[in-house]
Amino acid sequence: MLHPLRAAGLVALLTVVACSPTFNWREWPVPGTPLRALMPCKPESASRPVPMVGTPVELHMHACEAGGMRFAVAWTDVGRADQVPAALAAWPLASLQTLRVTEASLDDPGLAWAVEVKGASQVRGLRARGTDPQGRPVLTQAVYFARGTQVFQAAVYGNRLDQGANEAFFAGLDLAAP
Repeated sequence: MLHPLRAAGLVALLTVVACSPTFNWREWPVPGTPLRALMPCKPESASRPVPMVGTPVELHMHACEAGGMRFAVAWTDVGRADQVPAALAAWPLASLQTLRVTEASLDDPGLAWAVEVKGASQVRGLRARGTDPQGRPVLTQAVYFARGTQVFQAAVYGNRLDQGANEAFFAGLDLAAP
Protein backbone atom coordinates (compact mmCIF):
# COMPACT_ATOMS: atom_id res chain seq x y z
CA MET A 1 0.00 0.00 0.00
CA LEU A 2 1.32 3.44 -0.87
CA HIS A 3 1.87 6.06 1.81
CA PRO A 4 -0.71 8.87 1.25
CA LEU A 5 1.95 11.56 0.59
CA ARG A 6 3.85 9.30 -1.82
CA ALA A 7 0.61 8.42 -3.57
CA ALA A 8 -0.29 12.11 -3.96
CA GLY A 9 3.15 12.88 -5.40
CA LEU A 10 2.97 10.00 -7.86
CA VAL A 11 -0.54 11.00 -8.93
CA ALA A 12 0.66 14.54 -9.63
CA LEU A 13 3.67 13.27 -11.60
CA LEU A 14 1.62 10.75 -13.53
CA THR A 15 -0.96 13.38 -14.43
CA VAL A 16 1.74 15.06 -16.49
CA VAL A 17 2.61 11.89 -18.45
CA ALA A 18 -0.72 10.06 -18.32
CA CYS A 19 -2.42 12.11 -21.02
CA SER A 20 -0.97 9.72 -23.57
CA PRO A 21 -2.32 6.17 -23.93
CA THR A 22 1.27 5.16 -24.70
CA PHE A 23 2.12 4.64 -21.03
CA ASN A 24 0.08 2.34 -18.80
CA TRP A 25 1.75 3.08 -15.44
CA ARG A 26 1.56 0.54 -12.64
CA GLU A 27 3.36 0.06 -9.35
CA TRP A 28 5.25 -3.21 -9.59
CA PRO A 29 6.95 -5.15 -6.78
CA VAL A 30 10.24 -6.52 -8.11
CA PRO A 31 10.23 -10.25 -7.24
CA GLY A 32 12.90 -11.36 -4.76
CA THR A 33 13.63 -7.82 -3.54
CA PRO A 34 12.13 -5.07 -1.39
CA LEU A 35 12.11 -2.79 -4.48
CA ARG A 36 8.90 -1.35 -5.84
CA ALA A 37 9.10 0.22 -9.28
CA LEU A 38 6.69 2.29 -11.33
CA MET A 39 6.59 0.70 -14.79
CA PRO A 40 4.90 2.17 -17.90
CA CYS A 41 4.03 -1.29 -19.22
CA LYS A 42 3.95 -4.90 -18.04
CA PRO A 43 7.55 -6.12 -17.78
CA GLU A 44 8.83 -9.40 -19.13
CA SER A 45 11.34 -11.19 -16.91
CA ALA A 46 14.45 -13.27 -17.47
CA SER A 47 17.53 -14.28 -15.52
CA ARG A 48 20.97 -15.53 -16.40
CA PRO A 49 24.32 -16.10 -14.72
CA VAL A 50 26.87 -13.31 -15.21
CA PRO A 51 30.29 -12.60 -13.73
CA MET A 52 30.30 -9.67 -11.32
CA VAL A 53 33.30 -8.61 -9.27
CA GLY A 54 34.98 -11.92 -10.06
CA THR A 55 32.08 -14.10 -8.93
CA PRO A 56 29.27 -15.67 -10.94
CA VAL A 57 25.88 -14.29 -9.85
CA GLU A 58 22.32 -14.68 -11.10
CA LEU A 59 21.20 -11.47 -12.81
CA HIS A 60 17.44 -10.91 -12.82
CA MET A 61 16.12 -8.62 -15.58
CA HIS A 62 12.67 -7.11 -16.01
CA ALA A 63 11.92 -4.88 -19.00
CA CYS A 64 9.21 -3.56 -21.27
CA GLU A 65 8.86 -1.13 -24.15
CA ALA A 66 6.57 1.90 -24.35
CA GLY A 67 6.72 5.11 -26.31
CA GLY A 68 9.73 3.96 -28.32
CA MET A 69 11.78 3.44 -25.15
CA ARG A 70 12.88 0.39 -23.18
CA PHE A 71 12.38 0.58 -19.41
CA ALA A 72 14.44 -1.93 -17.47
CA VAL A 73 15.07 -2.97 -13.89
CA ALA A 74 17.78 -5.53 -13.13
CA TRP A 75 19.22 -6.81 -9.89
CA THR A 76 21.53 -9.35 -8.36
CA ASP A 77 22.76 -10.32 -4.93
CA VAL A 78 26.54 -10.13 -4.66
CA GLY A 79 26.47 -12.11 -1.41
CA ARG A 80 28.83 -9.94 0.65
CA ALA A 81 28.47 -6.32 1.73
CA ASP A 82 32.15 -5.63 1.01
CA GLN A 83 31.51 -6.48 -2.69
CA VAL A 84 28.76 -3.87 -3.13
CA PRO A 85 31.02 -0.84 -3.85
CA ALA A 86 32.96 -2.82 -6.48
CA ALA A 87 29.71 -3.99 -8.10
CA LEU A 88 28.36 -0.43 -8.17
CA ALA A 89 31.55 0.67 -9.94
CA ALA A 90 31.79 -2.27 -12.37
CA TRP A 91 28.15 -2.46 -13.49
CA PRO A 92 27.84 1.11 -14.87
CA LEU A 93 31.18 0.80 -16.62
CA ALA A 94 30.09 -2.49 -18.23
CA SER A 95 26.84 -0.81 -19.34
CA LEU A 96 28.75 2.05 -20.95
CA GLN A 97 31.02 -0.39 -22.75
CA THR A 98 28.01 -2.36 -24.02
CA LEU A 99 26.62 0.88 -25.48
CA ARG A 100 30.00 1.59 -27.07
CA VAL A 101 30.38 4.86 -25.22
CA THR A 102 33.86 5.85 -26.31
CA GLU A 103 36.45 6.43 -23.62
CA ALA A 104 33.86 5.65 -20.96
CA SER A 105 34.91 6.84 -17.53
CA LEU A 106 32.71 7.01 -14.48
CA ASP A 107 34.72 10.05 -13.39
CA ASP A 108 33.44 12.03 -16.39
CA PRO A 109 31.19 14.75 -14.88
CA GLY A 110 29.29 14.89 -18.18
CA LEU A 111 27.91 11.40 -17.48
CA ALA A 112 26.93 12.03 -13.86
CA TRP A 113 23.30 12.49 -12.92
CA ALA A 114 22.17 13.36 -9.40
CA VAL A 115 19.33 11.06 -8.39
CA GLU A 116 17.92 9.57 -5.20
CA VAL A 117 16.28 6.22 -4.62
CA LYS A 118 14.24 5.92 -1.44
CA GLY A 119 15.80 3.37 0.91
CA ALA A 120 19.01 2.86 -1.09
CA SER A 121 22.29 2.96 0.81
CA GLN A 122 24.40 3.88 -2.24
CA VAL A 123 23.27 5.48 -5.51
CA ARG A 124 25.02 6.39 -8.78
CA GLY A 125 23.22 7.96 -11.75
CA LEU A 126 24.49 8.37 -15.29
CA ARG A 127 23.36 9.63 -18.67
CA ALA A 128 25.09 8.65 -21.87
CA ARG A 129 24.87 8.57 -25.63
CA GLY A 130 26.16 5.48 -27.43
CA THR A 131 25.20 2.92 -30.04
CA ASP A 132 23.04 -0.18 -29.70
CA PRO A 133 24.13 -3.66 -30.87
CA GLN A 134 22.79 -2.87 -34.37
CA GLY A 135 24.96 0.28 -34.56
CA ARG A 136 22.08 2.75 -34.16
CA PRO A 137 22.39 5.77 -31.84
CA VAL A 138 20.93 5.22 -28.38
CA LEU A 139 20.49 7.39 -25.32
CA THR A 140 20.34 6.02 -21.82
CA GLN A 141 19.58 7.33 -18.40
CA ALA A 142 20.32 4.88 -15.60
CA VAL A 143 20.68 4.61 -11.88
CA TYR A 144 22.69 1.99 -10.00
CA PHE A 145 21.91 1.49 -6.34
CA ALA A 146 22.16 -0.94 -3.46
CA ARG A 147 20.54 -2.14 -0.30
CA GLY A 148 22.26 -4.77 1.78
CA THR A 149 24.00 -7.15 -0.62
CA GLN A 150 21.52 -6.57 -3.44
CA VAL A 151 22.58 -4.25 -6.27
CA PHE A 152 20.18 -2.81 -8.82
CA GLN A 153 20.11 -1.05 -12.16
CA ALA A 154 17.08 0.88 -13.40
CA ALA A 155 17.48 2.29 -16.90
CA VAL A 156 15.67 3.81 -19.85
CA TYR A 157 17.02 3.35 -23.40
CA GLY A 158 15.89 4.86 -26.67
CA ASN A 159 16.82 6.96 -29.68
CA ARG A 160 15.04 9.73 -27.79
CA LEU A 161 14.04 9.91 -24.13
CA ASP A 162 10.78 11.40 -22.87
CA GLN A 163 11.62 13.58 -19.86
CA GLY A 164 8.18 13.16 -18.25
CA ALA A 165 8.26 9.39 -18.58
CA ASN A 166 11.83 9.27 -17.24
CA GLU A 167 10.89 11.38 -14.23
CA ALA A 168 7.92 9.14 -13.44
CA PHE A 169 9.99 5.96 -13.84
CA PHE A 170 12.89 7.07 -11.63
CA ALA A 171 10.67 8.78 -9.03
CA GLY A 172 8.75 5.50 -8.73
CA LEU A 173 11.78 3.50 -7.50
CA ASP A 174 11.36 2.73 -3.81
CA LEU A 175 13.31 0.39 -1.53
CA ALA A 176 11.72 1.93 1.57
CA ALA A 177 8.15 0.84 0.89
CA PRO A 178 6.69 -1.53 3.50
